Parts: sequence; structure tokens; C-alpha cells
Amino acid sequence: MHTWCVYILECADGSLYTGVSNNLERRLLQHNGERAGGPRYTRGRRPVMLRYSEPAADRAAAQVREAAIKALPRPQKVALINADSEAPR
Repeated sequence: MHTWCVYILECADGSLYTGVSNNLERRLLQHNGERAGGPRYTRGRRPVMLRYSEPAADRAAAQVREAAIKALPRPQKVALINADSEAPR
């Protein structure tokens, strides 16, 4: 069983896409057209790159967090991405 997560992609045109998934690897393949089922938004903006992800307790929590991230202005989304990339692993 896969864990639910919220993720942010950067599209080839520089736009950001936020979504949720319980199988991030499969979803990235879909976004990049390597597997059927990707969203219409990313079809014309490929390739996309994963820039941020965070785990969620369940689908509902992931969707609540997705909505919160989508409501952020772009500079705050970029700050979230940058803070994650600078965090120790």
C-alpha cells in the first residue's frame, strides 16, 4: 500500500502544478505521458519535474493540504519548494 502525498511539479513552461497521489511514481509517468491517465493541464507543458512532495495521513488530509498550497501565491509556493530542497535529508 502506498502513502498519500501532496506534490508540486514544475512544467516546461515554468508553471507549477499541485496534486495528490497515493502512488507518486505512477503519477509522474502519467504527467509525462509515459503512461495513460495524465491530467490535461500537463499534456501541453511536458516534460514536468517533481519539485516538492510531502506525505499525508490519508486522502482527505492530502486534499486539504493541496487546497492550501493551491491558494498560496506563486512566490510562497517557490519558497516552499526552496525550503524543502535546502532541508537536510
